[in-house]
Amino acid sequence: MGIQGNKQTLTILYTNDIHSHFEMMSKVAALISREKTAAGDSAIVLDIGDHMDRASVETEGSMGQANVDVINLTGYDAITIGNNEGLTIPYDILESVYAGLLCPVVCCNIHETISGAPPSWMKQHVILEREGIRIGLTGATAAFAGFYQLLGWEAEDPVQAIAEQVEALQDKCDIVIVLSHLGLTIDKRLAETIEGIDVILGGHTHHILEEPLMIGNTAVCGAGKFGQYVGRIVMQRSHVEERFTCIEGSLLPVDKSVMEPIVEQAIMRHHELARERLTESVAVIDRSLPIHYEEESPFANLLAQAVLQHTGAELAIVNSGQLLGPLPEGEISTGMLHGLCPSPINPCVVKLLGEHIYQALEESLLQEFSSKKILGFGFRGYILGGLAVDGLSIHYDKQGKPYHKITDISIQGQPLDRQREYEVGTLDMFTFKIGYETLALGKDTVYMLPEFIRDLLRKELSRPGSLEETLISRWIS
Repeated sequence: MGIQGNKQTLTILYTNDIHSHFEMMSKVAALISREKTAAGDSAIVLDIGDHMDRASVETEGSMGQANVDVINLTGYDAITIGNNEGLTIPYDILESVYAGLLCPVVCCNIHETISGAPPSWMKQHVILEREGIRIGLTGATAAFAGFYQLLGWEAEDPVQAIAEQVEALQDKCDIVIVLSHLGLTIDKRLAETIEGIDVILGGHTHHILEEPLMIGNTAVCGAGKFGQYVGRIVMQRSHVEERFTCIEGSLLPVDKSVMEPIVEQAIMRHHELARERLTESVAVIDRSLPIHYEEESPFANLLAQAVLQHTGAELAIVNSGQLLGPLPEGEISTGMLHGLCPSPINPCVVKLLGEHIYQALEESLLQEFSSKKILGFGFRGYILGGLAVDGLSIHYDKQGKPYHKITDISIQGQPLDRQREYEVGTLDMFTFKIGYETLALGKDTVYMLPEFIRDLLRKELSRPGSLEETLISRWIS
């Protein structure tokens, strides 16, 4: 309870990085309901971002409305945004769906480029009250500045932005909480360098802290990912003039056998509606396009073609692991493309040296790369897969020694020059040193938002002759 004798107690319940795992959300809601009942009126419920993920049918089909409905029905008191909300949902749609949100969105390091102000649906801080306890909340999200600029937003240094908000809140509040979708490394820095933060609730790096990490007087927390846990922090003080301290902190495993019926019903309805919306036909094709992860295949070639056509680069390089199955003959729907290519990954153009292209292509011929499991940075596939290309012709010897299998690479009939820079259309995840790391060594990167690679596939399927081109071999053994 909130007041026990002379003591004041606040229970903080939080989630982070649920990533549209709707199969867990009604279970999370049931646990939160139980804990709120136990805590009485002295509990608040917070989410630390990446609640949305467009890899989910429900989120894709509703553009985030399904998530907002679940947040409302669960009874969250405030949320912040992660990169999945900020970078994958179009601005006008995000504004529309958040208009129906029953709690504030708190984030202090994002503002509109034109106005210099936060979006209309975002607050830099809020003050909540529970049984006389004034709770100051601010938040921040990972500052992918180059991406946000393309969407008309500016992402500021989160550490400086949070410091300013904490200073503004300190004299007005009994407890200051930071909703940090920044990752554990930055959370530790916040705790070490900014006075006055009582609790940092963290996300983005999916870290699991079974007990709060105490740095000075600041409790640093994190509840993993995908709704597997609900974090619970209990703050208490004995006298009004004292500072609140963390007396208890834990992660509560979510019981998959217990659900909140009203939330489950809403999820089921959104699932039905999403399936209906994603039945739109985008193409009818007269052949199936197989996919292989350790050798060249038509569907992966189609993706490489799509990236080359969209970027206008000299050549394109993509990984086949972006595609989760073959493209069947017949009618192709938006839902089918979403299911086969769910990753919220954008195309980009980089300038790469020929030797770095050679290295990546040699790695692609090794099973340790093509079968490597990859997590994060937008990738929603199972394994990395080999590289598919367009604009190149590669001769190689399957029996050759590792890193010496390729005998010749040509571009437009000319040998690829190891010392020359080439304009390469590729995928944004490679620029973060994921998978084929030499592809991250390019310069003058131009990210192309808001299109995802499945949007490019849709366009390529309608281009005359594109299916025939997928049968032209680029890897010749």
